[in-house]
Amino acid sequence: MTRRREGLFALLILPLLGLSAAPAPAEGPGEVNVYSYRQPYLIDPLFKDFTAQTGIKVNVIFAEKGLIERMAAEGRNSPADVLLTVDIGNLTQAVDAGVSQPIHSEILDAAIPAAYRDKDGQWFGLTRRARVVYASKERVKLDHITYEDLADPKWRGKICIRSGQHVYNVALIASMITHHGEEWTEQWLKDVKANLAHKPAGDDRMQVKGVYSGECDLAVGNTYYMGAMLKNDKEPEQKEWANSVNMLFPNTDDRGTHVNISGAIVAKNAPHKDNAVKLIEFLASDEGQKDYAEVNNEYPVKDGVPWSALVQSWGNFKADPISLNELAAARKKASELVDKVDFDAGPSS
Repeated sequence: MTRRREGLFALLILPLLGLSAAPAPAEGPGEVNVYSYRQPYLIDPLFKDFTAQTGIKVNVIFAEKGLIERMAAEGRNSPADVLLTVDIGNLTQAVDAGVSQPIHSEILDAAIPAAYRDKDGQWFGLTRRARVVYASKERVKLDHITYEDLADPKWRGKICIRSGQHVYNVALIASMITHHGEEWTEQWLKDVKANLAHKPAGDDRMQVKGVYSGECDLAVGNTYYMGAMLKNDKEPEQKEWANSVNMLFPNTDDRGTHVNISGAIVAKNAPHKDNAVKLIEFLASDEGQKDYAEVNNEYPVKDGVPWSALVQSWGNFKADPISLNELAAARKKASELVDKVDFDAGPSS
């Protein structure tokens, strides 16, 4: 690693595994530098296991935003080897920003289904999450629902959802475009907007809180938020929110429920490319998949890896088999439709 790269990385490094503030010159197996949108407590245990097995030290910078822009600004001097992030939108943003490079790994190709990795090897999915409907146990007596049902006038004023421009919803809307076409999806968006209880706001947990408080009967959110709320001992009221709803997997009786991913890229200017590939291969192994998915209350991408007990308790579901490569291509149009129907202005606009 050059001195300039060491200096850049030392500025914001989060020590893992007892690391010093600045990476020391590599000896033996060396090191790998990770820029992560995933919080340290979610990934620290996996990196410790990786280091124990390989001897490769893991240095991590965590941020809630701006890492892709930072990598682009750092250019050839970037110390980043791996970017960990969530959602196909963020992964394709990294590719579009020119901060990734194609990786060809037989291990990754064998472990990760083609629907959950880039056809050119630029990004790889590591865990899955489903976009579900949270329904009030008290007021909604349903055991199944479809995304199309959310446009039914019977739900007028009864749906809570976060911003339509959030990457999670853009991906869902992109899936609707892929299945139904742009014109149909535009009308669907208008009808869902008319059914909202209020202007979209907050994250997915806040939508469940809205159901709990009676603001709405249905909420749209990702599955792992249920796990996060049920495990939240610091804010026990969130357990009450979670226990007030049933989790319905839309369209599981036909095409399947929309799923998205968390994933990784190898940085374009990775100074430790081989170690970067080894780390992603570890996260795609049976052990890595089980642990990574369990700590995040998510589903493994690799077939045959058992789900955690909590995730199993939510029941089986059929995932929409559509490739995320295809969804990525529809994201721009999905975002444009959100603005066209003025979705985030809420139901009265």
